Amino acid sequence: MAYERQLNEAMERLDQALAQLRNLIKRGQNQDAIRFMEEGALKERFEELQNMISISQTNGMGSRGTANGPGML
Repeated sequence: MAYERQLNEAMERLDQALAQLRNLIKRGQNQDAIRFMEEGALKERFEELQNMISISQTNGMGSRGTANGPGML
């Protein structure tokens, strides 16, 4: 279940980045918010999660990190 743990940790980091973005917007720091989305931590967190999902789809692993076998959905 290492994949599931890694995925949950990545989701938590993404959630934290979204909270940071919300705070930037709430304070009216729109340029900083845009930079945060396009170049900063939010972009990095999203890419990290996207890479994990892409890797799981190319190595025959299912969504729970277990191998898909014949007859498995």
